[in-house]
Amino acid sequence: MSSGWKSTEERPRCCRPEGASGQKPGTRARWLSSCRETNWWQSARSATACWSPERCSAVSDELRDSVFRPGASGLPRDNRPVIVTVGTFDGVHLGHWSVLQEIGSRAAACHGRSVLVTFDPHPLRIVRPAAAPALLTTLEEKKAILAESPLDYVVFVAFTPELMQYSPRRFVTEFLLGKLGMSELVIGYDHGFGRGRSGDVDMLRTIAGECGFRVDVVEAVNADETAISSTAIRKALLEGRLSEANRALGRPYPIAGVVVRGDGRGRDLGFPTANILVAGADKLIPGAAIYACWATVGQKRLMGALHVGPRPTFPGAEPTLEVHLLDHDGSAIYGQRIRVELVEALRAVVAFDTVGALKEQMARDVARTRSLLESV
Repeated sequence: MSSGWKSTEERPRCCRPEGASGQKPGTRARWLSSCRETNWWQSARSATACWSPERCSAVSDELRDSVFRPGASGLPRDNRPVIVTVGTFDGVHLGHWSVLQEIGSRAAACHGRSVLVTFDPHPLRIVRPAAAPALLTTLEEKKAILAESPLDYVVFVAFTPELMQYSPRRFVTEFLLGKLGMSELVIGYDHGFGRGRSGDVDMLRTIAGECGFRVDVVEAVNADETAISSTAIRKALLEGRLSEANRALGRPYPIAGVVVRGDGRGRDLGFPTANILVAGADKLIPGAAIYACWATVGQKRLMGALHVGPRPTFPGAEPTLEVHLLDHDGSAIYGQRIRVELVEALRAVVAFDTVGALKEQMARDVARTRSLLESV
């Protein structure tokens, strides 16, 4: 690291941000905001939420409706260094986590502020909708994960057609410098943003030299001898390589939704299931398989055997996402929220010659699920 930090007053005139005021956060507070309007840059009131991990659940509804206006005040200005990273951070995987830990430790070392700038929706939803990926984390899931990070602030910015036209230089000078007062930008090794992802490391270093901030690059984090990326994790999940995906994420892959009525076939087989209507139309559903999982319903955490995909033993049956809850007391849970965390893929979905053969296999699936989850 360099021997000193450049304050906003030390930047060349072309890059110096306008003065602004704002609410001071509490110690290691986290400020999650979202910009929902079509014109993300218009001047308007700023609504912010300043919170700590223990208050996360209490303010989630407030955060969902909060608005961050880059055209308004931005962060508090008190000449403390501001260390920033920018990206979509879908999945908030171990590669992302290394960047967050880096900016957190740097901010702590210089008594500065650590800030993540991220986007909603995923930029490809606007740039190339047909190429937009299914998401590893919904907005609410991302907020919950980031609540456990070392960050001081997380700024959610609406990715709009207007923002899509911003060059890297304009985004850096008008927003990162002008509104956040950035001192240092820390990015991943494969980083790119701005129109056409032209804001790569070399361009950012050129802008940094002109505008007086520092750029540092965090190298790739590997899992299974491969660089961790959101794209690789999505591919692993779709191909049924759950263990590989979980190692890269650093946690079991979650799916959340609401319990809805199915056709009752599981109950007829002696293995009643909770059918899940997934929250978030863009959420990635893993490849068809039977999975051992942990399921949380209300205050209860239960072992579960999750079926994802078609039901080929029954011609004409619709594909489902349904979980058999082990040791469930049988009480109705329709309409309740459920969250499943996929621990291990048990087997592929196959057609059985008889219903009896299917029931025997389901019993083996349940026994293996219990054995696996009791050992972790």
